[in-house]
Amino acid sequence: MSTARLVTGSGESDEAGTSWSLVLPARSAAAPEARRAARRFVRRLAPRVVDRVAQDIDLVVTELVTNAVRHARGATCTLILDARPDAVEVTVVDEDPTPPRPHAPDFSGCLGGFGWPMVRRLARQVTVALIPDGKAVCALVPR
Repeated sequence: MSTARLVTGSGESDEAGTSWSLVLPARSAAAPEARRAARRFVRRLAPRVVDRVAQDIDLVVTELVTNAVRHARGATCTLILDARPDAVEVTVVDEDPTPPRPHAPDFSGCLGGFGWPMVRRLARQVTVALIPDGKAVCALVPR
């Protein structure tokens, strides 16, 4: 079972400083659960996020959590959403320090290869930070 908590951010207004953090077990159900949490988070934002941006956030969350479950060797991953006035920061933390590596897309549908390029295209900025127990992949999706 996952645990969710609401964290009030950096002393700014709720619009700019509200974060959502969700710890997920590293299993196939993590991506749909993360997507549902992200949708609830996005619906609460003011000013309202337009549908196209909400869909972009949905895709980025799904891909980053799926990659963490598929490629990281940990028991959990953590989704962190942070609303800024001009963007939504999507961060996924996992327990594997290996950074994402792009590879040629597999058009047969078996091996993937589409998600990481899509995340990089939808986000204004993507960073990978090594942390003591793994890595944090952060995508800044413009509002």
